[in-house]
Amino acid sequence: MTFKCIGISRHRIGTDGVGVTTLVGGHGCPLDCKYCLNPQCKSETVPLNLTVEELYERLRVDSLYFSATGGGITFGGGEPLLQAEFIREFILYCKERGEVWRFTLESCLAVSEDKLAMLDGLIHKYVVDIKDMNEEIYRKYTGCSSSAMKRNLRHLTPLSERVIVKTPLIPNFNTAEDTLRSKMELEEMGFSRFERFRYITEIKKARDLPKTT
Repeated sequence: MTFKCIGISRHRIGTDGVGVTTLVGGHGCPLDCKYCLNPQCKSETVPLNLTVEELYERLRVDSLYFSATGGGITFGGGEPLLQAEFIREFILYCKERGEVWRFTLESCLAVSEDKLAMLDGLIHKYVVDIKDMNEEIYRKYTGCSSSAMKRNLRHLTPLSERVIVKTPLIPNFNTAEDTLRSKMELEEMGFSRFERFRYITEIKKARDLPKTT
């Protein structure tokens, strides 16, 4: 089993929560967002295919930082849940070796519920990018139905205190009123932690995931 990786970004501070963290970017995404921040996640060429052991060896060099600061690993992408089986095996592998790293998952949740459930009890924090709760807006922006995303949100409601939900204002696709309606709907579901921001569409730049060596 290998992880299709588009990049690894080390020594991130104040970006993914507590402490020093390392971002591991996964290849592949079920959405076709009009303002994709990581178009390389859909490239036919995957920079790295790493086994559990190989990824662990690349990340363990910062184990002292993780332990000392309460940090750890963030799986992002693309959509990391497309490789949920690998992530599960990786986390269990780390635990078997006594690592006390925190694990964060950044996801759009647009996958089958079994993928999300596979990581139950293993993730310390979820960062969920919902785009918009309105089906018409969501489909227009992503090219997909919002049904899987909403189903997985319901799966996460018992863990709402661990979930940060991104409710972006996306120029030409939704309005401030739309994002407020999304927030209210999410609050009714039990979520209370939100990250609200506006896409800057003039800058078309891939996310900061450096080339790995």
